[in-house]
Formats: sequence, C-alpha cells, structure tokens
Amino acid sequence: MQKLRVRWTHTSTALEGNTLNEGEILGLLQYGLTIAGKPLAHHNEVLGHSRAIELLYRLIAESRPLAETDLHALHMAIQTSVEVDYLKPVGAWKREPNSTLAKQGGRTVINDTYATPEQVPALMREWLSGFALRRSDPTVSALDAYVWTHATLVRIHPYADGTGRLARLVANIPVIEKGCLPILVPAEQRLDYVEALASWQLASGALRSGSVLEGVQEKLARFHAQSTVWMTASSALMDEVEELQRQRRA
Repeated sequence: MQKLRVRWTHTSTALEGNTLNEGEILGLLQYGLTIAGKPLAHHNEVLGHSRAIELLYRLIAESRPLAETDLHALHMAIQTSVEVDYLKPVGAWKREPNSTLAKQGGRTVINDTYATPEQVPALMREWLSGFALRRSDPTVSALDAYVWTHATLVRIHPYADGTGRLARLVANIPVIEKGCLPILVPAEQRLDYVEALASWQLASGALRSGSVLEGVQEKLARFHAQSTVWMTASSALMDEVEELQRQRRA
C-alpha cells in the first residue's frame, strides 16, 4: 500500500511538472524529509495528493454515492497552492472559461472545447449520475468505467486548475471497487496521454448543455488502448508483492 501511494502520487504529480522522484516522495511521506533544491510547492503537491488518496479510500469504505461536495473536498486536498484570485476558486467550480494548447495535424491549436462556467453545474450533475451507473453496474468493466470517468471529467473541466489530478484519482474509484489496482499514467508518457485526450476533445467539439459527454466515441479508442496498457502495468505491481509474500513464506 505504501509503494502504491508513492507511485500513484509520483505519476500524477509528475504529469503536472512536479520534480520529486519516487525516492524523494517516499522520504517526504514516510519520514517528513524535505528535499534540498526542490520547490516548496512541489513538496505541498505531494502531501496534498497523498491526503487525497486517504480521502478517496474513506469514500470507497463509506460505500455511498459520490457527491459534489466530495469532489470539492478532493479538489481542496490536491490543490494546495494559495489562490487569491476570485476567478480560480479551490473546492468550487470554475468561474471563468479555460482552455489549453493542443497539437493537431502538426500544428499548435487552442483547445477551447471545455464547458463554460454556467454550464458546469448541470453537466456535473449528469456526470455524477453517469458515474454512479458505471460504478454500480457489474457488467461495466473496471477499464471501461475508468476510461469514461477520466475522459468525460477532463472534457467538462469543471475546475480552474487541478482537474487532471482529480480525474486520475476519481476514475480509480470504480477500478478499486471492481477488484483491480489503480490505473496509473506513467509520467514519461505524458505527451501521448495529453494528445490522446485532446484529439478526442477537438474531434467531439465544444461541450455544451445537451451534448453527449462521450463525444465522438471512436476517437476515444486511443486513450482506451493506452489505459489497457497502464492497467496491465498496475497488475504487475500486485504480482511483485505476491512473489515477495511467497518468498517470505518459503
């Protein structure tokens, strides 16, 4: 569990530019060690993500529907920077439109397909309903639940910052409940990961009230294939632990 916490925290924060490696994160989480030369903000991001994992486990243990307040609590845990901008609240939906840059056909384009602030509450109510359905339906695989949850949440992009880290946490709730280890996105595959989601978002167009959250589903195949590989890698971690247990019992 400790190894999982360290790796999960490292992969998700590294995708956002955090410079602490797995060994440094272990030192910080287990022994409270600070790392010379590394920004304080990066230390706080690691601590915040670790707290968010604990909150996630509690939500799973409570076995109740995920609520808007739960998402806000997780966002407050991971978004450790002090925000003084009214338009970028922590633990609340965004108050201004946001966009990112993306690659398309060899060009850099603006991805402004995210939901507008006034549309976020209704879309998130729809998202919570869809999430609950896939979480409880035994016919929906852990992988499919992860892909839908992760992709649709980042397409809505309900927060000014931190939506990616939140999606990589929340999407693993049904994965864990369906008996699998969390799916972790390797930091070294950041570009492929970002491009897979961005190309699907651009192909699906601007998300507005009444839009289908899944967008152009065939364009989501690339992200689904990536997630399949990452899920296999997570299984390897369990194999490693089981082998150590066998050796200890021998």
